[in-house]
Amino acid sequence: MMEHIFNRLYVDYHQSLFQFLVYMLRDRDAAEELVQDVYIKVINSYDKFKGDSSEKTWLFSIARNVAIDYIRKQKRQRKTVIGSFDMEERENQLVHPDRLPDEILEQNESFRQMFDALSQCKEDHRQLILLRYIHGFSIKESAAIMGWSEGKVKTVQHRTLKTLKNILDDSKKEEELSNGTI
Repeated sequence: MMEHIFNRLYVDYHQSLFQFLVYMLRDRDAAEELVQDVYIKVINSYDKFKGDSSEKTWLFSIARNVAIDYIRKQKRQRKTVIGSFDMEERENQLVHPDRLPDEILEQNESFRQMFDALSQCKEDHRQLILLRYIHGFSIKESAAIMGWSEGKVKTVQHRTLKTLKNILDDSKKEEELSNGTI
């Protein structure tokens, strides 16, 4: 029975769960390790799952907590999780054979700028944006994962999007100044 449940959860959610951890940690190797920890916690506590939320919401909530514990542990050890995001890997995922090279470069540059801007936000704000816009969770689901009210999710989302816009606008102005186009 538990093997069937594990296999179903793995098939349904593994890729998006792994991507969520990669985005949070910006470290593929750590994400690979932590995704295993998430599944161990799920197996050990599935009998306590009450069904108050969807399995996906519950699973991502566990993943978020495992990632937060990992980040705290890393900070205590004076290590940084900022690390390098494997841009080459992401660029390969963004390349499509029917796109022109200029389109690919433009998309990769936009992705890099957004990711850089997002990295300047508070950790929990970044997590919320990843949940909402990368993984497509609803406000209600995001609130359950984050342990916040729906109102707080809406407020933090609004403020974070405004902050991201300001960061990107400032970055664009700096680039134009350095290129002499202003």
